[in-house]
Order: sequence, then C-alpha cells, then structure tokens
Amino acid sequence: MSATRSLVVASNNAGKLREFRELLEPLAWELTAQADHGISAAEETGLTFVENALLKARAACLGSGLPALADDSGLAVTALGGAPGIYSARYSGAQGDDRANNEKLIEALADIPEGQRGAQYHCVLVYMRHAEDPVPIIVQGSWPGEILSLPRGEGGFGYDPLFWVPEQGSSVAELSPELKNRISHRGRALSALLEQLER
Repeated sequence: MSATRSLVVASNNAGKLREFRELLEPLAWELTAQADHGISAAEETGLTFVENALLKARAACLGSGLPALADDSGLAVTALGGAPGIYSARYSGAQGDDRANNEKLIEALADIPEGQRGAQYHCVLVYMRHAEDPVPIIVQGSWPGEILSLPRGEGGFGYDPLFWVPEQGSSVAELSPELKNRISHRGRALSALLEQLER
C-alpha cells in the first residue's frame, strides 16, 4: 500500500472519528471527516447496517471526490428482537442523544432479569474507492455482551456504559481506549478491512 492515502470518513460522530484515527494511525493515512468537505450526513433510508453504510460511503465519495470509509453500527438486544438495531443512534427519537438512548434502553429492559439481557454490538464498514465503485469492500464485526441495569464507567460513547463484557469483567465504558479498539466490534471489522486492503 502507498505510504500516504487520503480517506474521507463518512461520519460526524466525534467518538467514531477518534476511534478511526487511532485504529488507522499505523497506516499514516490522511483522514478527514465528511464535514471537512462540507458534506452533510446521508439520509439513512436502508433497512440494514450494510445498506446504510453503502449510502453513507457513496455520499461521501460524491461530495469529496475521494475514497470513503463508512461505518454503520449499533446495538442489537436479543430480548428486544434485535432493537434498537439500525436505530441505535436515534433510539430515543433525538439523533445522538446518548443519555436519552441509554435511559430508554434501561426502561425497555426493566422487567428482563440478569442472564436474559444478551446483546451484540454490530459494525459494518464499507470502503468505497469512488462513488461508482462496483465492488466496494464490505466487512462486519460483532461483539457479544450483556446489558446492565445501571450505567458503569465514564469512557466510550453510545451504549458503552451499559454494555457489559463478561470476559473483561467490566462495562465497555470502563475499558481503556486501547483495549476497546483492539477487541470491539469496530476494531474487529477494521482488522478485516485492513486484511482486504492489503491483498
């Protein structure tokens, strides 16, 4: 791979942007956010993480003329039939209101006992070379865990204070950023993406 590569991240989520910069740092890519190019968030009209990630990547390519990396990710809770799913960021109605989303999730699971609160974080990444790329690279990562009844920890973003990782004996919000990046759904998806890019 070339030593420097320009890439637009199709997101305005500060937490995701920070994680991508940290995860991609060894590659010395020049990462910019879509907002740096005057690109507003794509309308997420898809019914799956894959469809929404493709929509985001194509919009970022069109607006910037550069390759784009798009992520669509969220939380799927088994007892809630996979909800909040693709609506994770706007579960409470307001886009990106982490506190309100967490409060709604706690309320939705109020009658579900421990041991029946299984969940998975899911991440789909799409790397698109240009807006008409016929073969975008699509990878997925998932991270199993359980939902706590009360938040724990100050780190991370989204549902991290409620997402319990049994192998670590902690919530995601209690993990170091370095460990989270290595074992998370996004970290796993990005590892798969890098393998594809290096072929």
